[in-house]
Amino acid sequence: MKKQIILSLLMVVGGSLQLSARPVMPPLFTDNMVFQQQVDAPIWGQAKAGKKVTVTASWAAAPVETIADAQGNWRTALRTPQAGGPYTVTISDGQKLVLHNVMVGEVWLCSGQSNMEMPIEGWGHVMNYEQEKQEANQYANIRLLQVRKNTSPQPIADFETNLGGGWQVCSAESVKEFSATGYFFGRSLHKSLNVPVGLIDSSWGGTFIEPWTSAGALRQHPDMKEALDEIALVPADKAARKAFYDQRAADWKAHEKGVVGGYDADGLPTFARQDFSTWPTMTVPVRWENAGLPGFDGVVWMMREVNVPSSWAGKPLTLSLGWIDDLDFTCWNGEEVGQTLTFGANRTYSIPGRLVKSGRNVLAVSVIDTGGDGGIYSDAENLYVANAKGQRIALDGAWHYKPSTQLNELAVLPKADDNSPNQVTVLYNAMIHPLVGFPIRGAIWYQGCNNEHKGYQYRELLPLLIRDWRHQWGYDFPFYIVQLANYKQQQTLPGDDEWAEVREAQALAARHVEKSGLACTIDIGDAGDIHPKNKQEVGRRLALIALANTYGEQSVAFSGPLYRDYRIEGRAMRILFDHAQGLRTADGGVLKGFAIAGSDRQWHWAQARIEGQTVVVSCPEVVAPVAVRYAWHVNPICNLQNAEGLPAVPFRTDDWPGLSINNHRAN
Repeated sequence: MKKQIILSLLMVVGGSLQLSARPVMPPLFTDNMVFQQQVDAPIWGQAKAGKKVTVTASWAAAPVETIADAQGNWRTALRTPQAGGPYTVTISDGQKLVLHNVMVGEVWLCSGQSNMEMPIEGWGHVMNYEQEKQEANQYANIRLLQVRKNTSPQPIADFETNLGGGWQVCSAESVKEFSATGYFFGRSLHKSLNVPVGLIDSSWGGTFIEPWTSAGALRQHPDMKEALDEIALVPADKAARKAFYDQRAADWKAHEKGVVGGYDADGLPTFARQDFSTWPTMTVPVRWENAGLPGFDGVVWMMREVNVPSSWAGKPLTLSLGWIDDLDFTCWNGEEVGQTLTFGANRTYSIPGRLVKSGRNVLAVSVIDTGGDGGIYSDAENLYVANAKGQRIALDGAWHYKPSTQLNELAVLPKADDNSPNQVTVLYNAMIHPLVGFPIRGAIWYQGCNNEHKGYQYRELLPLLIRDWRHQWGYDFPFYIVQLANYKQQQTLPGDDEWAEVREAQALAARHVEKSGLACTIDIGDAGDIHPKNKQEVGRRLALIALANTYGEQSVAFSGPLYRDYRIEGRAMRILFDHAQGLRTADGGVLKGFAIAGSDRQWHWAQARIEGQTVVVSCPEVVAPVAVRYAWHVNPICNLQNAEGLPAVPFRTDDWPGLSINNHRAN
């Protein structure tokens, strides 16, 4: 009896498939799940080694059977019917496990970085989020599965979930932390198709495309070799992996401390004891490129005073610095209290009581930016020091700063630590590979901001990822891409732009990779927020593509005007479009956003007019035009749309080298 009790309690900690008295299933197979309709759907799990496993679906006339191998692993397949439910699925190896409230319908994978991860409520707060959250109670036949964030240097078989450990019925409670883009996409499909919809959210903010791609696929790209060789050295075991990264960080830190932040021979942070009273200031949170350091990559010392109440003196405090771009060494009153040598992590450090004084204390952060934006620019609410009672001192406001070291003067930085999502292939291994084999109708993808400096490389990496995932699943499922929205300072002059080059790469993938599509969002972004709140429209536009191209609803208009060709007509150029019925301007005014150039490659704002399903572009300063661009900027002024109100996709007619053409290597 005692032995039976012990065996019944035995489990593997950390989300692995557990060994128990009855069959155990991965999180793909739980109550409330959705199977893709009308397919031979693989189903797998663990049971007693060597036992016959019987799987019975309540929609099927007969069960299917298989045998668990010596490790207890088994796999078989169920033929699924047309959409419907609820059903039960019973798995038995002598003891039964019953999955309840199972639906059959349409399953979609939702992946990418923070704009896919952005939840209905949570940190996202989409438009009308309270109303949207409550209305989610109406859609019980939408089911949600959220993959928990994880990394691995090698492909793994299992994953953990958020939202209660498995599939959840859509409700005000379950939807609030789920991908808003994914949910609104699925809701639009559900309303139009009237079938159950299953949504799998596997996303992670601040990530590049390279981590989401398998090592085998990345090996085909010459820029990835060094990073792949490096990740191949990383141990699979988590404890060994942490030790590996800790040692790398320690070695780099010991070698570079004197350069990075002014550490003496004994490793003490001399920079943290500088007299900074005469240094210039910037108002934090802010990207330092917008606050006196345009284009600076490297090390900046950032310091400020913190006045602590006498009642806090001698007591430990918690320091929160939010999200720093990219790395940091942080000191309090001249002693280091924390470091983070990875990109994309929130900083929360403990300050020992012996360092806490009444009155003036000095907070010093050596910030290391490895490219792109830099600085301390998390939301102000994330910048504080707090005592044990939760009382806070805000740390937003004026900070003194001093540039220390240019990036090219530093040794090669450690690329990551054990928690970093931004290493090649680690997210594919941990968050996509465990899903492979589970039938999906298709995938939606919202990513590209992190690859902003490598638009030309993204032309190759996005099709590579699409083909990779399809190869892993064994069939060419639809893949629909959200094009980057307008963001940052609005355009004033025509010319080159890196975000425009990423958008071009996304459009090229949608045009040239079969069964792909593009949802243009150039009109619904936010200049001051990289996470625009109108995710309802993003999801709707993705659903329009799916309804038209996946589900065959030919009457559905799914794209804005899409550049097809041009003709030179004297001193003007005529631009021809697809999806151009009812061309018009969004605001009823004159056309905006067109630029034109001659063979000197000097861009000029153009006059443009609509003629039927074409646009005629000209400029008095350009006598012999050869090229036109439209909406070619991170935040362009543009207003062309079609009769359905869908915006024209940014384009250029030229193929002149862009800003990112020589930017290579893995991130």
